[in-house]
Amino acid sequence: MEERKLPQMPQFNNEGEEAQWWFEHREELGRDMVAAAQGGKLGVGTARRANEAAAKISLDPEDVERARLQAERRGLEYQDYVKMVVHRALLLEEKSV
Repeated sequence: MEERKLPQMPQFNNEGEEAQWWFEHREELGRDMVAAAQGGKLGVGTARRANEAAAKISLDPEDVERARLQAERRGLEYQDYVKMVVHRALLLEEKSV
């Protein structure tokens, strides 16, 4: 069986665009998934593990504790709070350049 090149996923401006892309490519992606499973090339959780590995960062233990306390005061989960803080910092840095 000849290996096909998978469709390139573009950058999306919003969830609606992404949903439309997945809908338009559903048959093609479904065939690719079946072929990968039949060829023994379908990894369980492969994409999720790759994404988690790419997202891991090390923080100073004092910063971790500081973030945990701030998250708790705001009634937020620690990881959600850290994502929010990093996102805000990145936006501010982007504007200052």
